[in-house]
Amino acid sequence: MPQGTKPILFKSVNRLLSVSLLALALIHAASAQERPDLADSVKQEFLHAWNGYKHYAWGHDELLPLSKKPRDWYGTSLCMTPVDAFDTMMLMGLSEEANEAKQLIIDSLSFNKNIEVQAFEIIIRELGGLLSAYQLSGDKRLLSLAEDLGKRLLPIYNSRTGMPYRYVNLVTGRIRDSINNPAEIGTALIEFGTLSKLTGDPVYYAKAKNALVQLFQRRSTIGLVGTWINVETGEWVDTSSHISGAIDSYYEYLLKSWLLFGDEDCRTMWDESILAINKYLADRTSHNLWYGHANMGSGVRTETAFGSLDAFFPAVLALSGDLQRAAALEGSCYKMWNLYGIEPEEIDYASMKVVDARYFLRPEIIESAYYLRHFTGDPKYVDMGKTFFRGIERYCRTDDGYAYLKDVTTKEQGDEMPSFFFAETLKYLYLLFAPDNTLPFDKVIFNTEAHPIRRSF
Repeated sequence: MPQGTKPILFKSVNRLLSVSLLALALIHAASAQERPDLADSVKQEFLHAWNGYKHYAWGHDELLPLSKKPRDWYGTSLCMTPVDAFDTMMLMGLSEEANEAKQLIIDSLSFNKNIEVQAFEIIIRELGGLLSAYQLSGDKRLLSLAEDLGKRLLPIYNSRTGMPYRYVNLVTGRIRDSINNPAEIGTALIEFGTLSKLTGDPVYYAKAKNALVQLFQRRSTIGLVGTWINVETGEWVDTSSHISGAIDSYYEYLLKSWLLFGDEDCRTMWDESILAINKYLADRTSHNLWYGHANMGSGVRTETAFGSLDAFFPAVLALSGDLQRAAALEGSCYKMWNLYGIEPEEIDYASMKVVDARYFLRPEIIESAYYLRHFTGDPKYVDMGKTFFRGIERYCRTDDGYAYLKDVTTKEQGDEMPSFFFAETLKYLYLLFAPDNTLPFDKVIFNTEAHPIRRSF
């Protein structure tokens, strides 16, 4: 090397590093400046959707945004949208709307109805929403509603194994459907555990935790669970293993129940489960990380399917401390989103072809971006959030709300605006952009419907 080359080379490298650091600082500054405006835009879109609900579906479970009619899940209202939306309003500072929604809930919501409900959906939306609303507002009438609902749901655990049935009648306690899945079996401890802590009645915690343990004890010898199991016999009916819908939040609640309650049994179950997940379900293809499907007994790959529900997993990985895998998987999810400018329900990641072209206004990819922005501070997650927000706004907005897409390739809208759009999608978008002190991240655990539960136990 000619004399004098090294100093010149080092000066060039130092200059490049200085330029790169300056560019990064400018990106951070631009991101910080944009966030308040983006947060306000999300708030305005929340109001747009909420006002559509108020005008056409007030007091009912949901608004059908195209036909502009109300929908009740079980033929009678359980105030699903107000219960799901309340804590988002509180976080957004929409005190007038929050007070109006709370009054509707207190005046109108009753669980003394001779209807059969799907326990899982009622637990995460209604019970989780009421508990969070109580913690945020301090109104004990909301806790009374939660306790009444909890008592009516307890019969689901009256199986030989202690794992819950899927459906229960809120008046008679009649239960049915002994074929259940890990997500519906294992997604209750945050809600039932919190109800126990707030009421002093240990039965809720005990029932929900026992269900988790019973399911975990029936994992395969390589540490995986299947998709469907008989809660009476404990025998697996479907042995396909994955992190997709029907299993997803079972894993989420193992980790979060440890963090919320300090339950070391849940920590052990999580630690053992994630080893098996990463060994048998993780799949790398051409610079992308995915999680596929495998046989629970052998670990042999059965499908290269990945969907919008699977996009919850980067958030869980980040919460567990595995930021490298979390970032890699979120990058894959972002690639899936950008195939058609909005996220399909499911793709085959081996071919990158869409398998299910619907978009249900799902929040999971946004949730993961929020977690990763919190843990890394990287402004690229704010940029991702802008992409998500603009896509949803462009393709799903209607005159009086937001509609799901029947097909992301054609952008044809469908007549449904699920309550989780208020509880999760708009909440996570808002928190992704809002000031960090809007909700102290380390002081809460979100249930799977994004209802924040205070970490005070």
